[in-house]
Amino acid sequence: MPADAFKCIQSTKVMRTAWAVLALAVLSQPAAAQWFPWADDAFGDRRGGRYDRRPFGASPESPYDRRQLVAPPESRPPTRSDLTQEGGPRPVITPQAPQVVSFSHDYPAASIVIDTSARRLYYVLPEGRAYAYPISVGREGFNWTGSETISRKQEWPDWHPPEEMRQRDPKLPQKMTGGIRNPLGAMALYLGNTLYRIHGTNDVKSIGQAQSSGCFRMMNSAVVHLAGLVEIGTPVTVVARLPQPPAISRADEARQQAALPPLPSPPPDRGELAAGTPAPGRDYRALREYMMGR
Repeated sequence: MPADAFKCIQSTKVMRTAWAVLALAVLSQPAAAQWFPWADDAFGDRRGGRYDRRPFGASPESPYDRRQLVAPPESRPPTRSDLTQEGGPRPVITPQAPQVVSFSHDYPAASIVIDTSARRLYYVLPEGRAYAYPISVGREGFNWTGSETISRKQEWPDWHPPEEMRQRDPKLPQKMTGGIRNPLGAMALYLGNTLYRIHGTNDVKSIGQAQSSGCFRMMNSAVVHLAGLVEIGTPVTVVARLPQPPAISRADEARQQAALPPLPSPPPDRGELAAGTPAPGRDYRALREYMMGR
């Protein structure tokens, strides 16, 4: 056999051995190591069905960060879970009547009066009385006064935060279904065509505070009781402070005392009579006539 042919056969055997060793090394590595870095530069990253290449014009020395290929969470389009949240279960709420107080103000019976300074909502009853519910009112800059009517009653309402509220708090959803976690609570009484409501809450600490965005919060048991009293069209008056009843001055009180007749002198006691003198019987007719005259 010629020497040249022998060298060619020997070279072929060496090449085959080298390729066999290379193939064995590649197959023994994890799948991620089967793609060489120079292949990304030449053909792009085709793994996972993607085709990502180094930006055009980038220098070869610039680092190639595949994390830039995945959009950050804030830039991704919102999913349905981001737009709608579940409000949780809807338990049965037992209505609870509040205290009945004296209400000597000129408002018609079967109407609602809200005193924002006193943090009280009054449902006016006949004969100068009213139910007095403790409430939470709007914080500074969100409180308001005026007159509206009940336009709708909704049990376990959905909550749609307004756009300006979502701008202040981007974590808020576009909608939250009715439920125990919903900030509108078990019942909402809508005021006219406004965004304001009288609604329930489970946050006991918020009652008596000024921290809402203009709505009036009540405990769930209280708003369910109120909803059973009101009808669509019930007038609602919101005032900053109810007027106090006129106080009687000391001068007026002195004049009233001067106009009264003097009290009759009581008869002497038995001890003041001389010994052996029979004690006359007590006569209370003059005192009785005076008291009846008053």
